[in-house]
Amino acid sequence: MPVDNIRTLMEIRLDSLAPRRLTASLLALFALLAVLIAAAGIGGVLAFSVSQRTREIGVRLALGAQRTEVLGLVLRQGGTMVALGLAIGAIGALWLTRFMQGLVFGIGPRDPLTLAVACLTLAAVGVVASLGPARRATAVDPVIALRNG
Repeated sequence: MPVDNIRTLMEIRLDSLAPRRLTASLLALFALLAVLIAAAGIGGVLAFSVSQRTREIGVRLALGAQRTEVLGLVLRQGGTMVALGLAIGAIGALWLTRFMQGLVFGIGPRDPLTLAVACLTLAAVGVVASLGPARRATAVDPVIALRNG
């Protein structure tokens, strides 16, 4: 009997893992895309809020508020949005882990370290997304803001 289709054990193993590797790669790509969309959303909402509150920020600065206080004001607003999103997301993640059990290997479905790292990463993304609008708020000229109001 002739032997055909001879393959090494490494090739067989790689072929058997290919669908899982593709699924993991697609999930990672979609997760990265979701993080970028979330960062753009946070930045957009804060930029809109800053543009709507330009007169208020101008009044604050005219009355003696420091630029660091204005920066903190906008960063707190962004931090509140991020904290609320993380709380809802963590609850949703814990609830949905039973559907994702077959896709993760080497960790438990409710691994606290993984959840903590994900939350810290998303919090850092939220802070970075908030920095642009917050810095624009500190650049508001009180005279121009009050004149255009």
